[in-house]
Amino acid sequence: MSFTADRLLLFGATGDLAQRMLLPSLCALDADGLLDSELSIICTARSEMTDSEFRNFARAALEKFLPADRRGGMAEFLNRLRYQPLDATTLEGFDELAEKVGQPEKGLAIFLSTAPSLFEPTIKGLQHSGLANGNVRIGLEKPLGTDLGSSCEINDAVASAFPEDRIFRIDHYLGKETVQNLLALRFANILFEPLWNANHIEHVQITVAETVGLESRVDFYDDAGALRDMVQNHMLQLLALVAMEPPTSFDAAAVRDEKVKVLRALRPIGEGESVTGQYRGGAVSGKIVPGYDEELGRDSDTETFVALKAHVDNWRWKGVPFYMRTGKRLSERVTEIVVRFRHIPHSIFDAKTVPNELVIGIQPEENISLTLMAKVPGLDRDGLSLRPVPLDIAMPDAFTGTHRRIAYERLLMDLIEGDQTLFVRRDEVEAQWSWIDGIRNQWSSEKLKPRTYSSGSWGPSAAIALAERDGVSWHE
Repeated sequence: MSFTADRLLLFGATGDLAQRMLLPSLCALDADGLLDSELSIICTARSEMTDSEFRNFARAALEKFLPADRRGGMAEFLNRLRYQPLDATTLEGFDELAEKVGQPEKGLAIFLSTAPSLFEPTIKGLQHSGLANGNVRIGLEKPLGTDLGSSCEINDAVASAFPEDRIFRIDHYLGKETVQNLLALRFANILFEPLWNANHIEHVQITVAETVGLESRVDFYDDAGALRDMVQNHMLQLLALVAMEPPTSFDAAAVRDEKVKVLRALRPIGEGESVTGQYRGGAVSGKIVPGYDEELGRDSDTETFVALKAHVDNWRWKGVPFYMRTGKRLSERVTEIVVRFRHIPHSIFDAKTVPNELVIGIQPEENISLTLMAKVPGLDRDGLSLRPVPLDIAMPDAFTGTHRRIAYERLLMDLIEGDQTLFVRRDEVEAQWSWIDGIRNQWSSEKLKPRTYSSGSWGPSAAIALAERDGVSWHE
């Protein structure tokens, strides 16, 4: 629907996501003059607050989480905010919420961040109050279920009120600059695309490593685990962007059509192609930290680490393994994609050559590095000396004078303006869950229990063996 909303309704406005990401993103956009002056932002949550009290709450969040140089005009932004308390489990408060929202002149954008159990009653409340009628689109923050069945239930509930072209399923990784730059790297440069296939690429690695433990997500994380929390959404979206065919255009339908083809081509994980782990006490960044069971306060079989060897069974990628790993309390915080090219077919040099490697850093640093073989300076009387040399592009250096934006800035703008390109379609979500459910069923049938690993390490030794038995070393 081609309208720019003049009302934005934020559910879960007192939650951690709103404080850390949503309110800072909106304030930063406003400081850059990117929010229409007519846009009104209505916030809702369970807490009883007046408009003034919520503005004070929002001010504290902005001062804590938004850099000072991006807070220009913060007072004007805070004046945009209005607040309405709501218990989403009952229909009673939705009429008052609708009155607070008022009648949009152009349209309403809704950002829904809530527990999976509240999706259905919230949608019913929106329908009951008329907030799902007319020019209205809705953004859905994960988790969208715990398996394929529950995901379908949530999607069915949302679809009862909103058509697919008004549903924006959010994966915040797709809002990151370097993730979007992966599309530019592949499809705006003739250098890579002719080589982007099984003939020239030996394997791909995707790593999402965290140094933190449970923090404030104790109950959610113990129910979800690393496979459902990170692999099902973020990592499979990264894999799809790496492996997708060139779309016909940079258009929401064209891009998402190609991603879903990749997800449907994923081969079921076989025996010995997955490793799970759970961290124990150790040292991270020089600080002694407790184990998962100590943080949780009880024993648990929930995995905090997963390593997988995946395959995309299509013509382009036949035989190319995609190694994925993610975990908490690992050695360092890093999200990166590593594309390892094949060895040259014949070397004319006595010196050893190393395959070219493309490393796309997503966080904490956004950069692209391409390793090439080069001659070591010298007279080389006994033959050329060679060594791998990285060509680095640090994104902040390449584009000086630009802000490092929060991923949600792009996603919130696209929600307000109606661009679905960086959002996830229902068939993508269901293809992801179908593959993940297959892994979990295999773990259950094999009675697989997480292996322990020390905090501050790179996970269980079995994860190293998963790659090394193919002659592959994880990039570290």
